[in-house]
Amino acid sequence: MAKVHGKKYNQAASLIEIDRLYTLDEAVDLLERTNTVKFDPTIEIHFNLSIDPRQADQLVRSTLSLPHGTGKTKRIAAFTDIGNEAELKAMGVAVAGGDDLIDSVLQGHVDFDIAIASPGMMKKMGKVAKVLGPKGLMPNPKAGTVGENLEAIVKELMAGRFEFKNDKQGNIHSIVGKLSFGNAKLKDNITFFVKTMKAARPSGVKGSVAFMNTVFVCNAMGPGIRLDANSI
Repeated sequence: MAKVHGKKYNQAASLIEIDRLYTLDEAVDLLERTNTVKFDPTIEIHFNLSIDPRQADQLVRSTLSLPHGTGKTKRIAAFTDIGNEAELKAMGVAVAGGDDLIDSVLQGHVDFDIAIASPGMMKKMGKVAKVLGPKGLMPNPKAGTVGENLEAIVKELMAGRFEFKNDKQGNIHSIVGKLSFGNAKLKDNITFFVKTMKAARPSGVKGSVAFMNTVFVCNAMGPGIRLDANSI
């Protein structure tokens, strides 16, 4: 059954030509004009990639810090056996601990958006893998969330570093800021993300095949605006 949209959404969608590729300037200008909510909406970016997610050499997974951040503050949980809980909490970490934090998670307390861990804790994290794994919260060295220097990891996360990875359909969904950032900052963030994606092309995507099939930007709860990624 086709999704039924409200009047405001339909009015916003009428401003967009479905088959048109918009330049970055045009797309960012449309973000303001197609806003359908009264609060400050998150700006999303959606990539459809010409990859086969079943092939290990075609997976896309990396981290980045946008020039102007994302506008969202994440609650961090630190699993540590270094005895630096107080220092981490002073930096803004929501919860920090060792075995006690693992026990808390097992009891259903998962009040955080991202988890980091010291290498010594990883051998114990198997206890909570079934809880954190499905939520995408398991610390992972490839995502930069496991390391001896947890303070440095926290500093980067507080500055806006986040992970992106493809889903089972070969898509990547992420955010690039808030509408209140203004055109200049949004263009900087979108440009940086698209260039990062171009550099993240997996070795398994051979030949002259376009890596990014489509790139859309939109307001949260707003219509998609197809971006001409080649112009960036």
